[in-house]
Amino acid sequence: MNDGNTHTHGHGMTGGWERWLAVPTLRAVLGAVTLAAVAAVVGMIVLWPTGEGRDAAISNAADLGLVTERVGATVEEQTTGPCSYSSVENPQECREITAILTGGPEEGSLIVLPEINTEFQSGIPDLSPGDTIILGFEPATNAYFYADLDRQAPLVWLAILFAIVVFALGRRRGLMALASMAVTVFVLVVFIAPSVLDGNDPVAVAVVAAAVIAFVTLYLTHGVSPTTTVALAGTLGALFLTLVLSWVFFDLTRITGFGAEENLLLPFLAGDIDLAGLLLGGAVIGTLGALDDITVTQVAAVSEIHDRRPDLTVSELVASGIRVGREHIASTVNTLLLAYAGASLPILLLFSVSDQSLANVANTEVVAVEIVRTLCGSIGLVAAVPLTTAMAAVVVTGAAPPDGPPSDSSTTEEPTPRWEDFGPDDGEE
Repeated sequence: MNDGNTHTHGHGMTGGWERWLAVPTLRAVLGAVTLAAVAAVVGMIVLWPTGEGRDAAISNAADLGLVTERVGATVEEQTTGPCSYSSVENPQECREITAILTGGPEEGSLIVLPEINTEFQSGIPDLSPGDTIILGFEPATNAYFYADLDRQAPLVWLAILFAIVVFALGRRRGLMALASMAVTVFVLVVFIAPSVLDGNDPVAVAVVAAAVIAFVTLYLTHGVSPTTTVALAGTLGALFLTLVLSWVFFDLTRITGFGAEENLLLPFLAGDIDLAGLLLGGAVIGTLGALDDITVTQVAAVSEIHDRRPDLTVSELVASGIRVGREHIASTVNTLLLAYAGASLPILLLFSVSDQSLANVANTEVVAVEIVRTLCGSIGLVAAVPLTTAMAAVVVTGAAPPDGPPSDSSTTEEPTPRWEDFGPDDGEE
């Protein structure tokens, strides 16, 4: 948007790549980012899953009775009455569900599910005619049983609503953000999980995946520019710091990975999985989500400050950028804590009624893991501010001024804000 005044949107570092590549610091940053990209690609090729580990884990799960055939069904009727084993001395109430199969070889058949005790099977929701459910099928007994609700329809509608909101507000940038999210899901599902099941080191898999996600997300969402490159370098640096800190404190606290109940099953499915390494890799992936926002904002802030005050030295730019970053730190320091605490809320409730001291609760592995991941990840987020700010300050002060007469920041009149300035920008960023 240009209304006669110089008004730059987007990446902040104005001018073509030719101007910025003349800066030795940016060339060094670009070289480091290029090496990281090559390492990430090579790592993904080397660690790409063959699928053998996943197939073996599925076979082991089937042997343990954890894998059953799933079919869809629609509830026809639900009745409530005494259980078949109820007695006068011990009355029990059960629900009986009649459903029509909507999938599988017996599609269209009317079946009656095993009775559901309303007291001891309270996790099964109260159903109404027309509800869609998922049934499990046990070949050995040729019987169907309730497995879960069919939530696919509301989830699809929620995803559509999310995409509409993001696109409506972000336009082209929002569309790119949705594409980067799709790539992230692809990496998580198609690469990370199968590769770890193949027996690869979960830390190495997580680091490679985090690097690939960072490259794709930043460049796809924010465009290929000097700003994005410096932000990417800051992101990778902060991720490396998070990895080192997490590695050290996972070792000092002797995290085994067996603290969480769901982890106890993994050795029976894939015996060569490093559970501690899996948690460590999860810490790296978890930190990445908040890092790109911090690094991109810091680079843009430093560039904007320099555009308005080109007379500032590197140290003055760093100081100004960090002052801006302090506000960002204040708003993001609780990000990982709330994310991990929210996911662990049921565990926190159990500990709250266990009559243990806060120190004893924190000492248990299941809580200690979250503390280490939260604090190490938060340190990485905080460190990203000075790291990225310093790189951006050195780069912008080393660049030659753009073509045209220099502007006097002290006398240049600020452009009058317009309503359009606050709307989505569909132009070239």
